[in-house]
Amino acid sequence: MKSTSRFPVRYAETDQMGVVHHAAYVPWLEQGRVDWLAELGVSYAELERSGVFFPVVGLELAYRRALRFGDAVVVETRLTEIASRRLVFAYRVFREGDAAPAASGRSVHVPQDADGRVRRLPEGLAAKLQAAAERET
Repeated sequence: MKSTSRFPVRYAETDQMGVVHHAAYVPWLEQGRVDWLAELGVSYAELERSGVFFPVVGLELAYRRALRFGDAVVVETRLTEIASRRLVFAYRVFREGDAAPAASGRSVHVPQDADGRVRRLPEGLAAKLQAAAERET
């Protein structure tokens, strides 16, 4: 399953030359994950209230083209790996209308409880995530 998030580059996300600062991409990927879960019918806020957290334990980003203030950003998000104690999401970031990505990356998450202990994914959630990871939209 692929989710698509869209938003404009904000001025605060750019450097003095008007180019998006590398650190701005991390919240964009997070928004992609939240939107991906929402499209699946899973509220991340509800997950946290129920004691399921997905902290980032690994992050990779490759920057290919500059984005600038005022560009419309598109973030494509996919869940590419799922195990009982590990999730991996892959991302491609585009300037809206461009065929080539401006950046690509992946994030690794380990399910934890509210006390920060590693936990297994709840069965129902694991099945839902697995089914979504296996299909393309």
